[in-house]
Amino acid sequence: MQCIIPPYMAEQMARAADPRIRAQALVSLAHATAVRAARGVAGEVGRQAVAAPAPAGRQRLVYTANNKDMLPGRLVRSEGEPPTADPCANEAYDFSGDTYDFYLERFGRNSLDDAGMKLVSSVHVGESDGQDRYQPMNNAFWDGGQMAYGDGDGVVFQCFTRSLDVVAHELTHGVQAFTSDLLYRGQSGAINEHFADVFGVLVRQWRRQETGQQANWLVGADILVPAPTRRAIRDMERPGTAYVADPVLGTDPQPDHMARIYAGSADAGGVHINSGIPNRAFVLFAQALGGPAWDAPGGVWYEALLRLPRTATFATLAKTTARIATERVSAAAGKACRAAWKQVGL
Repeated sequence: MQCIIPPYMAEQMARAADPRIRAQALVSLAHATAVRAARGVAGEVGRQAVAAPAPAGRQRLVYTANNKDMLPGRLVRSEGEPPTADPCANEAYDFSGDTYDFYLERFGRNSLDDAGMKLVSSVHVGESDGQDRYQPMNNAFWDGGQMAYGDGDGVVFQCFTRSLDVVAHELTHGVQAFTSDLLYRGQSGAINEHFADVFGVLVRQWRRQETGQQANWLVGADILVPAPTRRAIRDMERPGTAYVADPVLGTDPQPDHMARIYAGSADAGGVHINSGIPNRAFVLFAQALGGPAWDAPGGVWYEALLRLPRTATFATLAKTTARIATERVSAAAGKACRAAWKQVGL
């Protein structure tokens, strides 16, 4: 199971001065641990069940969990049906469609598995305190077979369907499950999170038809309750600056260079933390090439996603993308890619 909100953010919230925030964060941490254990097998079964070949075209199903954690819940909108009165359900429907369209138009990919897999989403997912009491989930996750979105606490986080890049980020974990299937630990896990960040942001930029120079490189800006000390959950262009001295979240721990790489065991060996290093390399490469980042740069990274071994390291990714840029774009693009990686210490 891959979540958009990493454990270190919830752990920081569990130290907040506000007792309500602390209590909710402790429930969130316990719930995430329980869900990961329960869905390790269930997610694989679910992935196989929904991955049967289907015709080309969107196949979206949106459910409501009614603030509980039994998924998928009650069906509220199917493919082709009109919008509901629930904005979260409509956002999950629309943004999963945008993500499907991006992968089809840019790469000829028919859904997550390239075989027409249904895009299943549950909104209004809750978290249990273990005593049959529920609170809105402060997260969104891909469990191997479907998407799940919480409503947020209304203090730090808003409904997680509000952000196209968050929806596309989580669905990209699904794409990876059917391609490179990168081991979710250490540098390979950080590359997993990096690909999800890259394509999450590229779907948004593509939908708005923005160039890499026009667009921002923020991940999850729309799911945060606005505050002067927080802009997003991650900043791909300037890792470590998404939130600074925030009274609840603290300071963004992402490094922007190999000299500052996190070497501890938390966050599965820094999968969300160290993704800042390749994130910055991608932005530098996209800016060096100019034009839409979802064009040539995105094509290079998509090809790398297909080629990488499960245990790839940052060095593997750097060499692979530079080689693809040279082969698929130009010698100058390959040189720009190598220069981008060099700027982050690789």
